[in-house]
Amino acid sequence: MRFLPYLKNTIGLMILAVAISASAADAPKTYRNPLLPDVNLADPDLIRVDGKYYLYATTHGSGFDVYMSDDLVHWTNGGLAFNDPRGGDWAPGLLHSHSDKKYYLYYTDSIPDHQEGGPKKQIGVAVADSPRGPFVDKKVFNEDAIDAQPFEDDDGKLYLYYVDLFRGFKIMVQPMSDPLTKKGDATLCVYPTEPWEKISGEVTEGPYMIKHNGIYYLMFSGTGADSPNYGLGYATSKSPLGPFKKYAGNPVAHRSDKIFGPGHHAVVEGPDKKLWLVYHQKWNEHQGWHRFLAIDPMWFDGKGVIHTRISRDTDEPAP
Repeated sequence: MRFLPYLKNTIGLMILAVAISASAADAPKTYRNPLLPDVNLADPDLIRVDGKYYLYATTHGSGFDVYMSDDLVHWTNGGLAFNDPRGGDWAPGLLHSHSDKKYYLYYTDSIPDHQEGGPKKQIGVAVADSPRGPFVDKKVFNEDAIDAQPFEDDDGKLYLYYVDLFRGFKIMVQPMSDPLTKKGDATLCVYPTEPWEKISGEVTEGPYMIKHNGIYYLMFSGTGADSPNYGLGYATSKSPLGPFKKYAGNPVAHRSDKIFGPGHHAVVEGPDKKLWLVYHQKWNEHQGWHRFLAIDPMWFDGKGVIHTRISRDTDEPAP
């Protein structure tokens, strides 16, 4: 019967297709930095709500778009979450308040200072009912300051970490009575003291607080952000207010043969229940602001030391 060879070939192709499909499904998932290579993106922060990640970053400067992902690897632009007609926005910091369930966006804004003749840098805060916005501007929080990052402790107490430019790139912590209200005075946390923080300008910035086994880890970036020498370090304390002691092995993320300026990051639990560093790298070793989004694993060893493995242009196991 003439149709039998045809039938056998068809069945064989179907079996092969199923086998290929099963093999693809079983293949390990990977990612490759840079993520979103067509977007000039830096200073990311993100939150996870109902299993979905919402990321905000320095991009076009006129407020912030929100990027959304289910896996930390594949991101879609959800549109403008905060529209700032003043422009000059960067370094977002996000808080999902447990008390009122609202979303707070702290940001740095650079606006003209007609009296001084140059741009004035200030921290503002906006609020929304959804992580997609729209965020509505509420107030100026601090002047001569940048890089605000909120932290809500296990006991519900709030703190805002930021960089005081008036004092010279010193990271401060401000206790808060609620997301819009300061409580008492700010306290000095860290400032540039180590050689790696002074290679291309004396800078400590981009604070990010995490808590592990009762210890407070104040992570931060060091030296000028436009430099390929930009890197990440941390300091520890038994209190969110300090005093903080810098880790002797800093920086824990730094430039290498193909890595330039890794820094200004956030830390989040991935779908794999492990910690992930979400940060930016520079495209090349030249001074400048051409940067891209990256992720890489972060972990604590048995002694409580932070480790990470920075990558670029290589396939790595996905979250």
